[in-house]
Amino acid sequence: MSFEAFEDMPISWANHEDIAIKLYEKFGDEFGESQIYRIRFTDLLDWVMGLPHFEGTKEECNEGHLEQIQAKWVYEWRDNQ
Repeated sequence: MSFEAFEDMPISWANHEDIAIKLYEKFGDEFGESQIYRIRFTDLLDWVMGLPHFEGTKEECNEGHLEQIQAKWVYEWRDNQ
């Protein structure tokens, strides 16, 4: 399987790290560590739902998923500083 094929694989709520990588790719350094943790969950939910190849639903989402996504996004941001 080529790398491009991995980019096209579906993403679900359980794929916290993949979601965080996609969010970092989308927003780059627009948000720093403290700003990422202050993002409203309603905004984060909308952004995740709008990611390419995301196949989850709002009903499948919960606070735990959103907290994990924020934490992984911060790690991704730190790795790229």
